[in-house]
Amino acid sequence: MGNIIAICNQKGGVAKTTTAFNLGAALALNKGKKVLLIDADPQANLSEYLRFEEDPLPTLSYLIADVAQNTLISAETVGRCIRHHKMTGLYYIPAAIDLANAETIMATALSRETILKRILMPEITKDFDYILIDCLPSLGSLLINALTAADNMIIPVQTQKFSIDGLNALYSLYLQIRSTINPALHLTGILATMADHTVVTRTALQTLSADYGEVLFRTVIHKSVDAAKSSESGIALCTYRNRLGEEYIALADELDALLVQQQELKLSPVGTN
Repeated sequence: MGNIIAICNQKGGVAKTTTAFNLGAALALNKGKKVLLIDADPQANLSEYLRFEEDPLPTLSYLIADVAQNTLISAETVGRCIRHHKMTGLYYIPAAIDLANAETIMATALSRETILKRILMPEITKDFDYILIDCLPSLGSLLINALTAADNMIIPVQTQKFSIDGLNALYSLYLQIRSTINPALHLTGILATMADHTVVTRTALQTLSADYGEVLFRTVIHKSVDAAKSSESGIALCTYRNRLGEEYIALADELDALLVQQQELKLSPVGTN
């Protein structure tokens, strides 16, 4: 069964979507993994990155509405929503502007926090190595759904003071989800993004290391115009011979190694080291 990873931060502009697309692409192109991307943000930036154009097939909004109204959903219905991005080999479920209505749709649904989990059923996830959810910048129902469905979470954090200050609310939500709805949720790592050679970045990295050192990725994503060029062209950074591309390849390597280690610990007999 594929490993479901929510990529989230309630603050916008932290390279969350850039990370979802380029981490997925690096896992697919450089590590040979089969990856499914879920655009769970009404802004649909990930869908734009993937050059999604509206077609007759349903999007994530339809799936959420279907589950909210009917409770049950078939793997065939979910499968019809999955598109293929030929340039990277990524698979994805796109978002549309009507996803903004999801919070209202979910409000009266039975077990509303598990809607996305029911969509990402084992019959779907078993066909993928990784399922990456690009979450919206909010602490609302869509994010709670993503964290309820996920095995792991990655928090991209811009290397600035205000971005780090906002971590407390998200970390508190993570602990609440773990203690109530999804005890299997694991904070895989905090990812420092948009770093540069300023005192502000150095201070932010020191603070992150001091406060979250055990879950801070070694890989740091730097600020670069190449990120904007990639989003405009739809071409994955890992296909370029540049610093940013190498960093996302390094992140894919680090993530894959961490999750292999995590799985080995789960399978270790009780009482062994």
